Amino acid sequence: MGERTGQASRDTETTASTTLRRWYHVPVLCALVAFMLWVRLQAYGVFARREGVALSGVDSWYHWRTINYSVENWPWALSYDVWTGYPSGSYVGQFGTLFDQLIATVALIVGLGDPSQATIYRVALLSIPVMGALVALPTYGIGRRLGGRPGGLVGVALLALFPGTFLRRSTVGSLDHHVGEMLFMSIAVLAMMVALGVAERDKPVYEQFAERDLSGLGRPLAAGALAGIALALYVWTWPSGVILIGVFGVFLAIALTVEYARGASPDHIAIVGALALGVAGVCTALMIERWAANATGFGYLQPVLALGVAAGCLFMAWLARFWDARGLPRWGYPAAVLGLIVVVGAVVAVVLPDLFGTLSTNVRQRLFFGQTGTTLTIAEAQPPDDAAARAFTEYRFAFYTGAVGLLSLLARPLFGREYRAEHLLIVVWALFVTSMAFTQVRFNYYLAVVVAVCNAALIGELVRWFGIDRAASLRGIEPHQTLVVVAVALALVVPLIVPAAGTTAVAAGAATGPNSDALTWEGSNQWLANNTPEQGQWGGANGELDYYGSYDIPEDGDYDYPSGTYGVLSWWDYGHLITVQGERIPHANPFQQNADSAAAFLTADEDRAELLVEAIPAADGGVTGRSDEELAALAEEDTNEQLRYVMIDDEMAAGKFSAIATWGDASYASYFGQREIDVDNETTTVRGLDEGYNETMLSGLYYDDAASLEHYRLVHESPDTTQFVSVAVQDSDGEWRSVYVNRENTRQLQFQIQQLRTNPNLDIVDVQRFDVREESAVKTYERVEGATLTGEAQPGENVTAELELTAETSDRTFTYTQETTADEDGSYELTVPYATNEELGTEAGYTDSAVVAEGDYEVTAGGETATAAVGEEPIYGGGTVSVDATGEE
Repeated sequence: MGERTGQASRDTETTASTTLRRWYHVPVLCALVAFMLWVRLQAYGVFARREGVALSGVDSWYHWRTINYSVENWPWALSYDVWTGYPSGSYVGQFGTLFDQLIATVALIVGLGDPSQATIYRVALLSIPVMGALVALPTYGIGRRLGGRPGGLVGVALLALFPGTFLRRSTVGSLDHHVGEMLFMSIAVLAMMVALGVAERDKPVYEQFAERDLSGLGRPLAAGALAGIALALYVWTWPSGVILIGVFGVFLAIALTVEYARGASPDHIAIVGALALGVAGVCTALMIERWAANATGFGYLQPVLALGVAAGCLFMAWLARFWDARGLPRWGYPAAVLGLIVVVGAVVAVVLPDLFGTLSTNVRQRLFFGQTGTTLTIAEAQPPDDAAARAFTEYRFAFYTGAVGLLSLLARPLFGREYRAEHLLIVVWALFVTSMAFTQVRFNYYLAVVVAVCNAALIGELVRWFGIDRAASLRGIEPHQTLVVVAVALALVVPLIVPAAGTTAVAAGAATGPNSDALTWEGSNQWLANNTPEQGQWGGANGELDYYGSYDIPEDGDYDYPSGTYGVLSWWDYGHLITVQGERIPHANPFQQNADSAAAFLTADEDRAELLVEAIPAADGGVTGRSDEELAALAEEDTNEQLRYVMIDDEMAAGKFSAIATWGDASYASYFGQREIDVDNETTTVRGLDEGYNETMLSGLYYDDAASLEHYRLVHESPDTTQFVSVAVQDSDGEWRSVYVNRENTRQLQFQIQQLRTNPNLDIVDVQRFDVREESAVKTYERVEGATLTGEAQPGENVTAELELTAETSDRTFTYTQETTADEDGSYELTVPYATNEELGTEAGYTDSAVVAEGDYEVTAGGETATAAVGEEPIYGGGTVSVDATGEE
């Protein structure tokens, strides 16, 4: 009895041990996915409790528009948008893709076909953390193929703990396609690995097609087709994902060459590679929206490149057979392949220069630090200032151990290990993604998965090296066998969970919140939506422009807007906010469309700025670089399209001005000069913004309330204010220098100034502030013809018109001033933009201004003062008003 009981106990233990060994990864993986989801959902209440929509990125707002568009027009997606990029409209390319359609579809299902805005919002908020957590599944799949189940689980654990770009792009509120990119790229790479594995097991060859051996070809063909579909899904999510087609192309060229050099037939790799890329090419061809070689939209670039790689696979397989048939030396094959690639590249450059130019530009900008100066004004498109520090911030030591894991994949054949093409795929993919992340910091969301799976490969090697994978049971594993593996795992994980080493994933997820720009602009854009005429109704017109309407892409790329539409000019960063929050049409947008003309306006003086604004609707080739005479000729052309409003915020006036200057005609440094400041009743000279900056439209509108400008009137300002300050320091030698110029006086800046005062390691004996000023965070101006005040004075006398105004939203009073000199006959004319009474409103097609006059204009000449009342009709129509009279002549 006792023996049977003992045997039963051993059998039970063996069964439990076997079950645990077989299935332990499932609960662990589920727990890691649940943890990733929780980390990303911590701040859900911050977004859900707000009235209306709150998102954590500016681009997220445009995805909110495209998701709503897909809900309204399902199953169609937004591809060409007339509600941005005024006066031409914009092909939106990277938006309105599979990413947005998936979220819209879920919202329609949850909302039973008619979801409310609240339902769409909740689905959108939850979709991003869910996608982010699901990235764990293909990461585990890749990691398992490289390093077994222990490696796969460690890779997922690292991915769950990374606190950097990958986490930020996948937390609640980050409604952007990046998380979709991560998910579908990982799936595509895993699918290609599986297809390669199947091909290496079944070894399909050309003769099987000739003999119609479908049973022998079934598995490789199915795996290759699925890999192609997965690749297509990735490109459907992000058209610029054409980069992965290039990665697969480089891999296949190397893999086929290596296979032939090893003395084996490359047919099996060529077959699945050609099928995968061929399927991807056909699928992406279905999405062509315009015939253009554009990586940021659906054109012929994606299918042509995919089908070209597929054809290349078949050609290389044929070439290998040709090489063998001729008895040519194997070493010549790689040289022939390389030479043919160069020849094909040269032919494409000559025959299809647009395609070649697009490919070379994207490779240069995404892989080899080839960004232009204007591209570098985008923070996420810049390379890291300190690559090593950035890597540690993102991944701690896992970046370096991942590099070791990557080397272990390359070195496996050197130690008698089986060569597998899928390992080479990971090496090529990892090198490409690493180069992308070091060229543009945003691509660290891709690198996170690469670092995770490369560490999975390392763990797998350690497990194999110490024989853990060969243990018959858990009891068969000796403690010393696991010591190194556990030590490495702890070295990877501990720095990611100890706050002393940097921000943890839990802390980073909890700190997620709405985008500050969106919060700052929310009130101004809501005012814009409620107090300016609907699109198509400006000036009493009866045009219409459906906010969720479908519009065909114009052949010339320039939409013909109906009468009564108008644009809003601001910096490109805020275009999506104006479109979505304000439901008005921005001139410049975060596609960087029209950034050059916006910068030209903001950095111009009033005379040139007026020429630019008048010329923009008629300038097909843009306005930058044109002379005043050319702009004046364009301004004479008849067009219904006009830019009616200008919006400027605190960041444009301060921190973002360097980017604006970079896009403009002059460098940022050209706006600096020597400034005199007063220190203890003594004058000293430091470096600061000079008159060149003060004469720009940006400065005149934001800091000077458009004083002396003839065609711009303030119609709204936000009640929140921002203080600006410049700071100079004196060293022990008595020399003064400026350290901060025209900076927003944030808490961080105040701390930095305090450090200047108290840090004993700095040679600073005095700190002085200068150019301290405070303005509303966002100011909105309306561009009008302006009324002309006419009167009589003594010849040559100085004439001044003043009007006291109150901004109702901020309860601030200021004075508008305009000056001129009387002519030889004693007559004078003054053009002024403000009305002294409200006659018109949105019902009539005009603006309900939130800035009101406190009386009439007071016109002073030779010590005598007269008054003039000005209505809104002459302000809009350019009428004439006599001083001491109230009517229009």
